[in-house]
Amino acid sequence: VQLQASGGGLVQAGGSLRLSCVASGRDWSGHVMGWFRQAPGKEREHVGSITWLGGHAMYVNYAKGRFTISRDIAKNTVYLDMNNLTPGDTAVYYCAATAVPGEYEYWGQGTQVTVSS
Repeated sequence: VQLQASGGGLVQAGGSLRLSCVASGRDWSGHVMGWFRQAPGKEREHVGSITWLGGHAMYVNYAKGRFTISRDIAKNTVYLDMNNLTPGDTAVYYCAATAVPGEYEYWGQGTQVTVSS
């Protein structure tokens, strides 16, 4: 089982990025795919998540209206589209998967997002 996140980079404030997470090694039906982030010196925090089959997404407050999570079942890929980025969004972003809500058991390696002012 592997979650491979990519798409991070350096972007100016106000810019956009699309992160991708390729999920392989098992049937993800019944799983929820989540995005998390961890800024330097801070604890990891949830960004949002999406159900693999139904494609129902939910977001934490700071992500609503700026971030969009989607998935492409045929490509086994989950996306995190981020718009109007601010320096406060600078963090390592991780994708994760779980069959039990709130207990993510599979994690990707993370991709660095840096937003310059």
